[in-house]
Amino acid sequence: MYPLRSSAAPSSLRLKNQWTPPHPKTLLRFLLTLSLSALTAHATEPLYQTNFEKTEPGEVPDDFLVLDGAFAVKKQGNNKFLELPGAPLDAFGFMFGPSARHGNEISARMFGTKKGRRYPVFGVALNGVNGYRLQAAPAKRAIELLKGSVVVAKVPFRWSGGEWLRLALRVEQTGDTEWTVSGRVWVDGKTAPAKPTITHKETKEPRNGKPSVWGSPYSGTPIRYDDIVVNKIAK
Repeated sequence: MYPLRSSAAPSSLRLKNQWTPPHPKTLLRFLLTLSLSALTAHATEPLYQTNFEKTEPGEVPDDFLVLDGAFAVKKQGNNKFLELPGAPLDAFGFMFGPSARHGNEISARMFGTKKGRRYPVFGVALNGVNGYRLQAAPAKRAIELLKGSVVVAKVPFRWSGGEWLRLALRVEQTGDTEWTVSGRVWVDGKTAPAKPTITHKETKEPRNGKPSVWGSPYSGTPIRYDDIVVNKIAK
């Protein structure tokens, strides 16, 4: 008869296969890192965004509230964008996304062309129809900040048309009774300015309202919009 073999593993093998629990401090650091990563990912997720790729040409996204204007998605090559026709020559816009008083930033890309000495006007806005609007006014060679229909700040800016611009507007509380409205404008594809292009201070809390986008095709040529994003301002 053959001798019976023991099913027990050698002591050296048992030691190698034995699981050792991590040190409590190591486990705590791991869980903290995991939690922070999750929070960061959540914080950087846009409150709203669209690049029109899911919208059929000729339509507008279902969540847009078009105030006026024959806005429609167009396609050129592999890229879709929203287009406002070059006529009639008036102011048009649409609203979307979450309402807020402050703490958000809206950004978008916009394209237009000049015709002779005539240029389009276009911009982004927060806090509803009568809230704050950042707009490019190339015929005036300026970037403007409006509150409702009143220009509250203006800075020089030159743009000859025929290229995409990026506009970003934010409203944030910067004191107990102070709110700062600031905007940045730059040519798409170039580095965004580190400091605001234009700013304005308010001592009265902004009204609650939705983001919006605007355009006036005063050049008689279409205005295009793309990559609309609303973000929560990081603290």
